[in-house]
Amino acid sequence: MLVVNDDKMKNKTMKEGSVKKMISKKSDRIQGAYHDSKDIYDTVLTRGNIFSRAYMSFFWSDTDDNEVAERVLSYIPDDFDGTLLDVPVGTAVFTEEKWKKMSSAKITCIDYSEDMLDKARQRLGRSDHITLMQGDVSALPLSDKSCDIVVSMNGFHAFPDKNKAFRETHRVLKKGGMFIACFYIKGESARTDWLVHRILSKKGWFTPPFPTREQLLKILYRLYADVEYHMDGSIVYFKCVK
Repeated sequence: MLVVNDDKMKNKTMKEGSVKKMISKKSDRIQGAYHDSKDIYDTVLTRGNIFSRAYMSFFWSDTDDNEVAERVLSYIPDDFDGTLLDVPVGTAVFTEEKWKKMSSAKITCIDYSEDMLDKARQRLGRSDHITLMQGDVSALPLSDKSCDIVVSMNGFHAFPDKNKAFRETHRVLKKGGMFIACFYIKGESARTDWLVHRILSKKGWFTPPFPTREQLLKILYRLYADVEYHMDGSIVYFKCVK
């Protein structure tokens, strides 16, 4: 009997080890992809030239990330003075102005990619109320119920372990706190799904599996007391209250 239990424990440990290695490889691949794209990242997201505008129009149903970001950030009062987590911060291309103005808040910005953090530090590094650090959303270096707001813009479609990301962002949020996010979900546009499956995932910018709208709402309603969500093409953005 003891031998059987021993074998089961070894098998469980081996499986967990294999999963961790797989997640680690995916994370390193993501970091490499964002390193390669660091010089064009902002231009693509902000539709900064004719090529990025054509790309967004053709593959993303003309979704404008600038407008989505504005709607997401509108959930946060300009005079907010609590504790906010921004994960992943990316280059802070959309959040720089807002975060700098919120000088009474305590803001922690985390990203797995050092290249993204370097860009964010150039924008936010001189603000005393903002802390930037390298970290993994699946193991956030924060205490339980320590944040009034958690923001995740354009992150979940890249996270290799989305279940842990949902659990961790929920864990660090206070009761009554807000989880605010936007990201890609599959099943809304065949053209976008083709791009994500055939190109973006293979390059390492996106990481499957991706939830459908129904699957995402099931997760959110299980975790949160109140859910407000909207669609813009294949991008979902929402505000949830714990």
